[in-house]
Amino acid sequence: MMPLRLFADRERLGGYIARFFYLGAMLSMWFLTPQIMQTHLGFTPLQAGIGFFPLTVVNFIVALQVSKLTTRFGNTKLLTVGIAKTAIGMCALGFFSEQVGYALGIAVPMILMGIGQGLTLSPLTVAGVANTLPADAGAASGVVNMVHQIGGSIGMSFIVAVSATFKNGLTSYHVAMGLANVLLIGALLVVIGLILPTLKKESE
Repeated sequence: MMPLRLFADRERLGGYIARFFYLGAMLSMWFLTPQIMQTHLGFTPLQAGIGFFPLTVVNFIVALQVSKLTTRFGNTKLLTVGIAKTAIGMCALGFFSEQVGYALGIAVPMILMGIGQGLTLSPLTVAGVANTLPADAGAASGVVNMVHQIGGSIGMSFIVAVSATFKNGLTSYHVAMGLANVLLIGALLVVIGLILPTLKKESE
């Protein structure tokens, strides 16, 4: 069902690990940010959902350009830039407060994260099925989906559990975004350490 040789390729392995970290960070942000908008900005659930438009719309627009950008810059460079931009946006979310407000505290970071997410998810999928034999293509795709689900679940569970130990809601959110950023930095290091060397090897 899942041949272990799938994990022998550095690019695929990097794609799996980076996706695990990336989804753990993003799912935590998606889960906690609507709550902080409601509790600290007085948003209704509907307004909190609409508050995600900066991320969603930008993500959609950027994702449409990934094919052209990949042809021009390559999959690995998009991954590196995409995860880095996501991390910058996540870091900015960690400075949110009522005084900063929605526009600067949430919307602007979400625009950065939308760009990053748009540049990241598709290239992560490509990395996760790279260099597979035809007989292993289905299994490799299945591992991508498995890592997607497990990474999000485990990452969010860990971040929510740790941040919940802080009684102040805003402090808890800052800690959660800090932990999410650690996961994103981990994903970036995986790309640099495992996937980037395969790009250099191919160019030699």
